[in-house]
Amino acid sequence: MLDPMEDHIPLYRPFLAGNEKKYVNDCLDSTWISSRGHFIEQFESAFCQYTGLEAACSVSNGTVAIHVALAALGIGPGDEVLVSGLTYVASVNPILQVGAVPVYVDIDPESWQLDPVDLQRKLTPRSRCLIVVHLYGAAAPMPAIAAICRDRNILIIEDCAEAIGTQVDGQHVGALSDLATFSFYGNKTLTTGEGGMVASNNSTLIDNVTYLKQQAVDPEREYWHSSLGFNYRMTNICAAIGLAQLENISAVLDRKRVIAQRYAEQLRSLPLMVHAEVANTVHSFWLVGILLHDASHRDSLRRFLADQGIETRPFFYPVNTLPHLINGQHLPVAENIAQRGVCLPSFPGLEDMQQSRVIQAITAYFIEKAEAEASNKRAAY
Repeated sequence: MLDPMEDHIPLYRPFLAGNEKKYVNDCLDSTWISSRGHFIEQFESAFCQYTGLEAACSVSNGTVAIHVALAALGIGPGDEVLVSGLTYVASVNPILQVGAVPVYVDIDPESWQLDPVDLQRKLTPRSRCLIVVHLYGAAAPMPAIAAICRDRNILIIEDCAEAIGTQVDGQHVGALSDLATFSFYGNKTLTTGEGGMVASNNSTLIDNVTYLKQQAVDPEREYWHSSLGFNYRMTNICAAIGLAQLENISAVLDRKRVIAQRYAEQLRSLPLMVHAEVANTVHSFWLVGILLHDASHRDSLRRFLADQGIETRPFFYPVNTLPHLINGQHLPVAENIAQRGVCLPSFPGLEDMQQSRVIQAITAYFIEKAEAEASNKRAAY
């Protein structure tokens, strides 16, 4: 077994090769290190320019982005909020925090994204909002989803936490929803350490998000708060890092695409499927996921790779299986895929030699398993 401090290949590592240090030092020199300073506005403006969305409001992380988005849309007790069933828990917790009721929607077995057919099955007269997740950087089928929601007057939040750079029909994700939320945690393609964004083509909604995120302070009357608000502001230092990250985002996404394509090409003969790009979309490949044909291999493969210093992680647990979110719903596709999924090292700084180690190790695992199975069969005769 390798020394864990040597030759370790992490699942993810942030790419910090641009102006991050310079811009942070600018914050320190100016003494504007909290939630005021020119980098906040610059980052929000640059984010809109990159995504093509009309307005954006920076916040302190991706989870609060969903919470304040729900609050800005007026979602509350008695409302049903539909949500993708295979996602990180942060997509669902804010639904409970505003007093609404989560309703889980199963996923498509090929794309791993929200299934519009199951969405239609789950709609009721109490359905008010949908949170659709662009899982692992792939794009959910937004034109079909948006058409369903328009017909029923259902509001849409796109959870784009893992999907900076993801596109549908030539538009950045977020364009077909009322509000879109993003995460800039340390393992995201674009990171600010901690941070998030709420963006939209509806500037009035973003004005409401901005109002709520800073304790609902009256813009005209100092220290007057006319409703329940939150302290969800991003710091100037985080915004400085984000602005520097945006300057290199195209190169980072290009490198991640190369990494994903190489995994797909060199693992295609093995009993697994590499997450693929759907037609008319651009997959940003936040994490490259593989789906094993046989669920019994997932944990043993991960242990095999860990013994060689290669970090992986399983897919998210379906939200309907988490103790505080169990509500009697069954999501057969999400539950099946979650048991078979593994995320591979996908960071933009992954060197070719490192990726070759990962590919060779996965291949070696299946060779060993095949040889052991053949030996057992011979012994049985």
